[in-house]
Amino acid sequence: MSALLDAKGISYRGGGRLLVDAVDLSIAGGSFTIVIGPNGAGKSTLLRLLSGELTPAAGEVRLHGELLRSIPPWRLAHSRAVMPQASDLSFPFTVFEVASLGAEGIGRGLSRSDRQRIALDALALADVAHLARRNYQTLSGGERQRVHFARVLAQLQAGRTVETRQVLFLDEPIASLDLKHQLALLETAKSLARDGLAVVAVLHDLQLAAGMADDLVLMQGGLVVARGRPEAVLTPALLAGVFGVDLIPPALPPSPWMLAPDRSRAAGAG
Repeated sequence: MSALLDAKGISYRGGGRLLVDAVDLSIAGGSFTIVIGPNGAGKSTLLRLLSGELTPAAGEVRLHGELLRSIPPWRLAHSRAVMPQASDLSFPFTVFEVASLGAEGIGRGLSRSDRQRIALDALALADVAHLARRNYQTLSGGERQRVHFARVLAQLQAGRTVETRQVLFLDEPIASLDLKHQLALLETAKSLARDGLAVVAVLHDLQLAAGMADDLVLMQGGLVVARGRPEAVLTPALLAGVFGVDLIPPALPPSPWMLAPDRSRAAGAG
């Protein structure tokens, strides 16, 4: 498949150090790409560069073959949606109003009732339709996360009336969720990828990454050290080198992760 999103040699500095170092990455439509790696590897910074939130100090990012930095914000809003790690709202919006923000000002030929339907459909898909009238500020962290997932789903749906080749960026989208909703959110993302969307997510859970990703990107120290199918990336040697711990990779389909026997016994000895 041809690349929908293409990064060439992108680098970024912050806090006096190189956070992303000369990364090349192409993302095709219809793919679910998951970025993994230890804390400080540059995962979230890479996502922000790919989405256009940050401008690379070197290299370039292209979306639909166009330089990302040259695409007007209104067009970019139709082509990609971003769910960050945390989103704070200081106003007493209802859950429905927060989801509706995703569809406001997005799309072509949509009536007010169309936008309301899009928001309600997104809330249902994120399993928060029953909270539609609740004050967002009264929700738990996991409920708020699902509301923001509904917001980006609404943005994509409204944006599809202008641009059908879209990218969804998810930065640690399951961090606050219980297991049921972790799986549900990732299954929804996987389904969107099967329908042609390009989905790029940052995850810490290696087992879920192994089971969900079409393509894994393993980062360390701002570099992409491996990329490919989960079985090619999640090898004992790579995991030991990057995470500094011996892990037994899961069989595919995934089996539970566990410490290698020698480390497991050592951990239990104390």
